[in-house]
Amino acid sequence: MAVSEEKVTIPFGTKVLDGVLTVPEAEAVRTGLVLTHGAGGDMNLKALRSLASCTAASGVLCLRFTCKSLNFTYRVRAFQAAVDYLKTFERFTLSNVFLAGRSMGARAAVALGRQLCAAEDGAIQGLVCVSFPLRPPGQRHAHVKRSEDLRALSHVPVLFVSGTADNMCERKLLESVLEQVKSSTSVHWVDGGSHGLAVKGRTEESVLEEVNSKIITWILEHV
Repeated sequence: MAVSEEKVTIPFGTKVLDGVLTVPEAEAVRTGLVLTHGAGGDMNLKALRSLASCTAASGVLCLRFTCKSLNFTYRVRAFQAAVDYLKTFERFTLSNVFLAGRSMGARAAVALGRQLCAAEDGAIQGLVCVSFPLRPPGQRHAHVKRSEDLRALSHVPVLFVSGTADNMCERKLLESVLEQVKSSTSVHWVDGGSHGLAVKGRTEESVLEEVNSKIITWILEHV
């Protein structure tokens, strides 16, 4: 399916956020994805651009946005503004909205998902967490605080995509946390993947193809 991109400005209090809509060239679009980056970079990160293009080619409207603040509460509020923008997008009437983020953006997606679902059952249809940062390297107990929103989730499915060599989200640690999560969860492990999902001996393109395919399949299974 052909897609097009449009630069947009997202109202955010007295400010605006820069965003890009990746739009499927289809008459009826019912599903949208809001996507953001981690603590570094912006919405033009190759992995985000790639995922946006692939999801739109599968019929899913994708809004990615930039928010460079390292203040977590601010990031969650920015994510809320992006979701509000997508839900009021007049060209399509969306029945399904998913939230996705990489690293810090994944934490913000989970925090906002918790808030939205507490306010309205079925407010979103799922969360996609790429390289969820359970703890900074060397801080063994930080996962308790960082998993608080995860453990409070219920009734909203969550997909995790993480590398087996991610020093911010070790496999045993994530699996132990997920045992305490009430929501339905799935994990796709990228063999040998770092926190940035770099894999020795593999091209970035091959890893992106693997990751994008998993995310798109999962989203389409939950609409």
